[in-house]
Amino acid sequence: MSDDTNPGTEPMPEGTEEPAPSAEWEAGGEPRSAQAREWLAQLQHMIDRVAHEAGPVARDVAAKAAELAAVAGEKAGPLAKRAADVTEDVGAKVAERSRRFAEELRHRGADAAEPGPGGAAPGDEPKASEPPADDPGA
Repeated sequence: MSDDTNPGTEPMPEGTEEPAPSAEWEAGGEPRSAQAREWLAQLQHMIDRVAHEAGPVARDVAAKAAELAAVAGEKAGPLAKRAADVTEDVGAKVAERSRRFAEELRHRGADAAEPGPGGAAPGDEPKASEPPADDPGA
């Protein structure tokens, strides 16, 4: 940005025009005062100047953001690889525990299917007309 303290004295950038007053600004067809038109022209000039000077700053910010993204990507790669290795180890341990648990459940089921001391297997259900053996009301 320049050190100019009076931004209204510089010429407007090329390709810009002073805005034409709208019918809304001219009540009853009477032209606005010269001072109002001057203020509007100065305001337009300031807006154009800010827009013109903000371009390089916006490019610099975008370039810095791209550089930071590149650094983050470089650092994330090894971290992601280590996380994948740990996940692989944990996954293998969980799979082994699950296999053992499933095998234990199968053995328990096979042991429970054998007839117990009463001669009835756990799968033998009493008939609907017979009350259950544990029923205290029978």
